[in-house]
Amino acid sequence: MAVAVRRGTVAMAVVILVLTQLMFVVDTSIVNVALPDIGRELGFSSAGLSWVITAYALTFGGLILLSGKVGSVIGPRRALLLGVTVFVIASIIGGLAGSVGFLVGARALQGVGAALAAPA
Repeated sequence: MAVAVRRGTVAMAVVILVLTQLMFVVDTSIVNVALPDIGRELGFSSAGLSWVITAYALTFGGLILLSGKVGSVIGPRRALLLGVTVFVIASIIGGLAGSVGFLVGARALQGVGAALAAPA
C-alpha cells in the first residue's frame, strides 16, 4: 500500500516538473513568434527587439548555477515554487508592459524565475 502511494507522489512530481519546463520552453517560443507584433505595438527598434530575448537569456544563463546552490539551501520544492511564482508574476508584468523598459525588465525577471525553478 505504501509503495502505491509513493509511486503516485513521484509520478505527480514528475508531471509537475515536466509541465514547468514545458512552460519555460513555450514562453520562449511565444515571445519569438510575437516579436514583430511587439516591435510594432511598443515601438521597438530592431536592436531593441533583440533585448527582449537577450534579457531573459542573460539572467537565466547567469543565475542557473547560483540558483542550484540556492535550491540546495532552501530546498528544491521551495525553490521550484518561488521560481515559478517569480516567473508567472514577471509574465503578467510583461503582458501588461506599455513601454520598452518594462518589457525588457519583465523578461529579465522571468529569466531569474526560470533559473531558480529549473534546477529543482
